[in-house]
Amino acid sequence: MQCSWKAVIVLALASIAIQYTAIRTLTSKPFQLCPLPSPQNCGLGGQETDAPFERGGGAGCEDYNYFTVNASRKTHILVLATTRSGSSFVGQLLNQHQDVFYLFEPLYHVQTTLIPRLSHSRNAADRRVMLGASRDLLRSLYGCDLYFLESYIKPPPANHSTDKLFRRGASRALCQQPACDAFAPEDANVEEGDCVKKCAALNMSLATEACRDKRHVAIKTVRVPEVGDLRALVDDPRLNVKVVQLVRDPRGILSSRIETFRDTYRLWRIWRATGRRPYNLDLSQLTVVCEDFLNSVTTGLAHPHWLKGKYMLLRYEDLARNPLQKTKEMYDFLGLAMDKNVEEWIHANTRGSSEPSAKHKFGTVRDSAANAESWRLKLSYDMVEYTQAVCEKALLQLGYKAVRSADELKNMSLSLVQDKTFGPLSPSNELGDNGAQFGLWMGRSF
Repeated sequence: MQCSWKAVIVLALASIAIQYTAIRTLTSKPFQLCPLPSPQNCGLGGQETDAPFERGGGAGCEDYNYFTVNASRKTHILVLATTRSGSSFVGQLLNQHQDVFYLFEPLYHVQTTLIPRLSHSRNAADRRVMLGASRDLLRSLYGCDLYFLESYIKPPPANHSTDKLFRRGASRALCQQPACDAFAPEDANVEEGDCVKKCAALNMSLATEACRDKRHVAIKTVRVPEVGDLRALVDDPRLNVKVVQLVRDPRGILSSRIETFRDTYRLWRIWRATGRRPYNLDLSQLTVVCEDFLNSVTTGLAHPHWLKGKYMLLRYEDLARNPLQKTKEMYDFLGLAMDKNVEEWIHANTRGSSEPSAKHKFGTVRDSAANAESWRLKLSYDMVEYTQAVCEKALLQLGYKAVRSADELKNMSLSLVQDKTFGPLSPSNELGDNGAQFGLWMGRSF
């Protein structure tokens, strides 16, 4: 007897849901949510606290000073991006700040645990499971509760220690004391590879301490499709979430993915080499990017009340051309002062390099200005023309010009990035129903 394919799908989704439920139920730290005595980040005490938002161990809410006055206004930063959009670079701009605890792609562990073979799935049920687990984990991490992450790390950490945290070396705080004692305090710029080799297995208790020592928490992710998926976090009065959405020309993203993920994008490489589009080409590898960009940016630029003062749109091309200026604008939006570590890192990582590390797929050393539109020399015109057709709305909204000939594509003296200003909307800036101030806020009309 043959099984119905629908039945197989239902069983698979049921299995995923059971895994997620088990993780939430059996996690080593049962939690309870305590009522808030006052607005976000404020309470009845007089000292700053970085204690986890979710308390376990059977203790009641009355046993904790849940939130006290936070004079520094702890900020929970989320860099929302897609793969090959420059997100590693933006993450490092935050990681270099001495007051920021940074995590590189912690949601990687959620994905590989719950839906390891469905990373590009658009199935609504898959998406709900992934997003639900992701929001729970982000909420815990912003509270410096890194123990919750252990539920998703494989193999499970022994005695709260693991060497399997994805890209541990990309976080300065996890390569310094108290998380790692292999380097002296003055060793500010530890290479990721050196951190992984010389630091012992990561102890989650020490990682939690390192997080609490910092005044702000920043997380980068390419595993949340749209800013609307984050509303539950942004609305959470226990958090002070600010979202930096990074976008890039979809044509540039496609080119970079073809070069980086050679197996996954093998058919695109065949198209580029032969000039013939394979009949079984997975077009969702392109269309999903444009759909997510369009939906997310439309939400962000519609300035809903829950995002006012909480959302900034940043184009990779603008950052690549003016890294110092755009980084200062990002820090202004976040309410943080840039320190000298950030400026020094920008000067060292935006002028190109012949070092092997500059060619690593997650590396951040680039001749950033030259790299912004280098995809034009790598993609064939028919591939670009097709991309422009399926991503027309996203390109228009984000200010990327279409080309109409192969000659125009290769003419590097003509930029395809329109001069646009995307500024965060202040919470006090209310627009009328007719959106009269919209043009002023955007700087320029579409």
